[in-house]
Amino acid sequence: MGQSIKIKIAGNEYPLVAATPEMEQLMRLAAEAINQKLTAYDAKFPNKSLSDKLSFVALNETVTRLTYQKRIADAGEEARKLQEDVESYLKNIEKERR
Repeated sequence: MGQSIKIKIAGNEYPLVAATPEMEQLMRLAAEAINQKLTAYDAKFPNKSLSDKLSFVALNETVTRLTYQKRIADAGEEARKLQEDVESYLKNIEKERR
């Protein structure tokens, strides 16, 4: 099934299940990253509520994820264009040999 673990975020402990040891490690790293961002927002916005700070964390992480998704999509498109260029180049070489 999975490994039962406890993750602490913003002082609250959450019982979770990690399907694999790798997933457990990722969940722990994610919780650590969230807590680090919360600490930074605590310093920057001491008068904001925890809910507001968690919203900032969610927004920041989502913007980062979307940025990487766009970069991956752009790289995929660039790779596709390069593949077309290589195939065209190889076809031209074949034609010249004939």
